[in-house]
Amino acid sequence: MNAILTRTLAIGQKASALLECYFAPIADLVVRLYIANVFFSSGLTKIQDWDTTVFLFTEEYHAPLLPPNVAAFAGTAGELVFPVLLALGLAGRFGALGLFGVNVMAVISYWHVLGTPEQAAGLTQHILWGLLLVTLIAHGPGKLSLDALIQRFVCGKKA
Repeated sequence: MNAILTRTLAIGQKASALLECYFAPIADLVVRLYIANVFFSSGLTKIQDWDTTVFLFTEEYHAPLLPPNVAAFAGTAGELVFPVLLALGLAGRFGALGLFGVNVMAVISYWHVLGTPEQAAGLTQHILWGLLLVTLIAHGPGKLSLDALIQRFVCGKKA
C-alpha cells in the first residue's frame, strides 16, 4: 500500500512539473493576450471618434474627480499603452496593474447604470478581467515575456 502511494505521489509530482514547465507559460501568454486585446480594442474604438468618446465621458460615464475630457484622455491612453506592455510582457506587472486601475475606474464610472441584464453581464466581464489582472499582478507575466527574457540575459537569472 505504501509503495502504491509513493508511486502515485511521484507520478503526480512529475505531472505537476510538466504542467508548470510547459502549460503555465502558455496559459500566462494566452491570458495576457486576451486581456490586452480586450482593452486595446476598446481604446481603438475610443480614438476612432473622439467627439463621441468625450460625449460618453460627459453624459454616460461619470469618472469621479476628473473632468470628462481628462477622464476620456486618461482612460483611452491607459487602454492603448498598458495592453501593449502586457502583451509583450514588458513591465508586465506594471501593465497589469495599470489595466486593473482602468478596469476599476470603468466599473466606478458606470456603476449608476447597472440596472439591466446587459449591464450586469458587463459587470461580470469586468470582474473576470479584474481577477485575471490580479493573477498577472501576483504571478507576473510568465516565462514567455520580455521581462523573463531580460531577466535571463541581463541579470543572468532564471525566470
